Amino acid sequence: MTITFVDPRGQAIAATAQPGDNLLRVGQAAGLPLEGTCEGQMACSTCHVIVAAEWFDRLASASDEEEDMLDFAAGVRRTSRLSCQIDLTDAMDGLVVNIPPESSDARRM
Repeated sequence: MTITFVDPRGQAIAATAQPGDNLLRVGQAAGLPLEGTCEGQMACSTCHVIVAAEWFDRLASASDEEEDMLDFAAGVRRTSRLSCQIDLTDAMDGLVVNIPPESSDARRM
């Protein structure tokens, strides 16, 4: 399956994934600035992505805990999600997510 990430500069980057993969790990493997400080434990918002509008309603709804963490994310939009909370399924082939321009990855500093 292919997931398209749009980096903060607007460049589309296609990444190959398998059903069951986690979106955060796929993005990190593709070299994107998704820090994931808490390593997917939903204790930070450094893996914030903006899901393309046409895909947003196809994903499982965010939990209350995820919504609370998104309050701390920079550049939050209506279709914002934490990438660590999205486990990929066959139905997500072609998913498009944007990395907000406000994102920073301390691993790259």
